[in-house]
Amino acid sequence: MARDQNEGLEGEDPLPDKAAAKEFYARYEPKEVLGKGVSSTVRKCIEKESGKEFAAKIIDLTGADARESETLREATLREIEILRIVAGHPYIIELHDVFESDTFIFLVFELCKNGELFDYLTSVVTLSEKKTKYIMRQLLDALEYVHSKHIVHRDVKPENVLLDDNFNVKLTDFGFARVLQPGERLYELCGTPGYLAPELLKCNISESSLGYGMEVDIWACGVIMYTLLVGCPPFWHRKQMIMLRNIMEGKYSFTSPEWDDITDSPKDLIHRILVTDPERRITVREALHHPFFQIMHYQGKKFDARRMFHFGILCVRSMVRLKRLRYTPEPISISMARNDPYKLRTIRKVTDAIAFRVYGHWVKRGDTQNRAALFENHAKTEMKHFIIPTPAT
Repeated sequence: MARDQNEGLEGEDPLPDKAAAKEFYARYEPKEVLGKGVSSTVRKCIEKESGKEFAAKIIDLTGADARESETLREATLREIEILRIVAGHPYIIELHDVFESDTFIFLVFELCKNGELFDYLTSVVTLSEKKTKYIMRQLLDALEYVHSKHIVHRDVKPENVLLDDNFNVKLTDFGFARVLQPGERLYELCGTPGYLAPELLKCNISESSLGYGMEVDIWACGVIMYTLLVGCPPFWHRKQMIMLRNIMEGKYSFTSPEWDDITDSPKDLIHRILVTDPERRITVREALHHPFFQIMHYQGKKFDARRMFHFGILCVRSMVRLKRLRYTPEPISISMARNDPYKLRTIRKVTDAIAFRVYGHWVKRGDTQNRAALFENHAKTEMKHFIIPTPAT
């Protein structure tokens, strides 16, 4: 019966006719594949009784050998246990159902239709400060709850942050998560390279390392926040060894022109998070109380009709000026155009457009060390089709 219901769905996942598979297919109707991993497949499914949509993660325990299979089972059961500990938080993925057999484990999660934060960021490239604030507040809120249960996630990254129908955050993938006993430190190297904290990297290169704790999660949040605002991570480099060295040294910068339009408040928060010393690094709770997340409340005063009317006039005049701003030419300083022409938005847009026509792709950071070098004109030594005009007789 299970094979009949799975038939026609791309032909993969040969599920055995075991008790878990029978029970799963009795309650859920599988649909299209949402994603695939090394030993798992995620399918959209519909609960037959309620008609609600869910995401089913089907984990194949038939590894290369019995030891590998048992290791995967233990890791999955540990993740299930942690998911049940942190259940009930609005910004953490909800585990709806579990089915287990000798060869497969079925995990049924709530369905997040807007997918991964990583895919969303790929489509929009950068987020405004307002949207970044919205996402980061929810992510930090979820981590504060996780840490209150003495759990460290260890793999916080945009791929493990899902977005539901209303673009609310859902922290997921607790495969590397661990429950920490009081005073316990971890020494295992795990996670994704670009989001690893310095103290976690030290565990792999120094025997005198003091280990790491929950501070690694807030470091990853700093990397995510930086990436959301400007579309590129703070420590990225083509050569992974250089990137890891930059992380160890905390070497990053708020470079122009990407950071020119970003206010000081998010920069200050990132600066307080990306601190190499975990003891000096801001905590999740402290980050949530940072001014970047605080809402300025209006201090109530006695109503003044004249002042309110004057304020309304100023608002209308401001809106008119903003509407006309797009038609107002941007003043260009000759000295700035000579010294750093690429810093000017108008020239930058023209330059990027020309570069695209010349090179066939956008010239981004990493493609060339100095995009302003495009302005360093030199005389061409090679001349083709040079024609000397004949003087008229």
